[in-house]
Parts: sequence; structure tokens; C-alpha cells
Amino acid sequence: MALYSSMPAEAGRLMTVPVDQIIANPFQPRKIFSDDSLQELAASIDAYGVLQPLLVAPLEGEQFLLIAGERRLRAAKLAGLAVVPVLAGTFTSQEVAEVALIENLQREDLHFLEEAEGYELLLQEFSLTQEQMAVRVGKKQSTIANKLRLLKLSPMIRQAVREHALTERHARALLAVDGEAAQLEVLQAVVENGLNVRQTESLIDSLAARVATEQIQNGKKRIKVIRDVRIFLNTIKKVVGDLKGTGVKVKVKQDVDGDDIVLTMRVPTQAPVNNRKK
Repeated sequence: MALYSSMPAEAGRLMTVPVDQIIANPFQPRKIFSDDSLQELAASIDAYGVLQPLLVAPLEGEQFLLIAGERRLRAAKLAGLAVVPVLAGTFTSQEVAEVALIENLQREDLHFLEEAEGYELLLQEFSLTQEQMAVRVGKKQSTIANKLRLLKLSPMIRQAVREHALTERHARALLAVDGEAAQLEVLQAVVENGLNVRQTESLIDSLAARVATEQIQNGKKRIKVIRDVRIFLNTIKKVVGDLKGTGVKVKVKQDVDGDDIVLTMRVPTQAPVNNRKK
């Protein structure tokens, strides 16, 4: 049964309606709209009008629920339009959510966290499986699953990822770090040092070797992550120095390969003469 069909006479036809009679879609996945992009679209609308009608569903009281076209609606308001062209249709509440998500996915600039949150909303609201979701949005089930994994990051971590414009691979790498506090420390290290994805993954992969201190406080484990690669390099040099002090003829070579520092360590397979058993 269609949820938004109280005015069937208007469904399925093209018309113009006042912008203040259009209500925002509660299932809209996009939360962030670029001001510059909206201004550019508003300028185009001011010159040529709204070329593509908004998709709406009629409601009671001469109002309409926006199904697709929020960016056009916002730009039209910026351009000072009083009315906009719309195509009215009847939709179930599930279709309202699906169309809003699919339209934004087709634009390809939907933030990966907004995409994940959109999937989660549909799954929870309408008890869909990931396989059913994949069919509806034209994605692989594995793609849906990987996006949803990002929501294991806390709201605070997700907000930080957004604010610092980190990539999806940055966010995915953080999933390998246990606990919000440790994730925040790694994230801060990434931002402060401008680490790319490869460097971030290397930082996390070598976390055990790059722990500066591990203290026991009030029965809880506290881990401090080394935030500067130079500290890690100094730690390696100290270890090498200690080995040499015992007579081990260790050699270390340091090279730079693009954004990476490559360390090569050579250690003899036999113990020093002065340590051998007689």
C-alpha cells in the first residue's frame, strides 16, 4: 500500500508547486551540501530555470514530500524561485527511502559515511537483508557489507574523519585499531603528520613495534602511540646500538622510496666469538 497517496488525482503528472510547500525527505542520506556547488547551480537555475523536475509525493494540506532533488530545491531557493517544476507520484515509505538513496548514489559524490548510514537506515527501517539491499541499489553484497563495517567507528571518530576530509581507506584502516581512544590517537597522528593511506596502514600494521610505552594504571592498559616517524627511527637506532654493544655486527641501511622510508637490517646468523661456548 502506498503511504504517500492522499492526493491520487495529482499523482503521476508534471506541475509547478510553491517551494515552501515541499517538505524535506526524512530518508535523505546526504547531510553535507557544498556551498560553492549550490551557488553555481543557483546561478544556472537563475539563468535557465530548473531543467529537471523534482520528484515528489502529494500529502495532505497541499503539501508535497520531496523524494529526489533536494540539491535542486536548495539551489532554487537560493536563486529566489517561488515555484519549481515537480513530477508527482505515489510511493511506499520504503520506496521513498530507496529512491532518495539511489539518486544520491548515482551522483557518485555522496560521502562514503553518508552512503553507509543510508544503507543502515534502510536495513533497520524495512528489515532488509544485505542481499536485498544490494539488488535494490545495484551494488554487490560485499560492497554493502564493507560500507556498513565503517559504522563500527564511533560517531566521534566518524565526525573527525569528515572534518579532516580523510578518505574511505583511511577510515577502513582505523577499524584495525581497538578502542576509540587508540583510534583517536592514530587519527591525530595521521592528521598532524599528513600521512597518506599507505603510511597510515603501515603505522597501524607496525603498532606493536611502535608503541612508546605501555603502563598499567588502575588495572587498565594504557597505550601511547608514537606520532612521529622520527621517534620510531630513533628507537630502531637505539636497538641497533645496543646490539653492537654486545658485539653483534649489525648493519642498517636507510633509503627513501617515494613516501616511504625503507629500513634494511642485516644481522649475522652466528653469535659473536666472545659469546660462543668453549
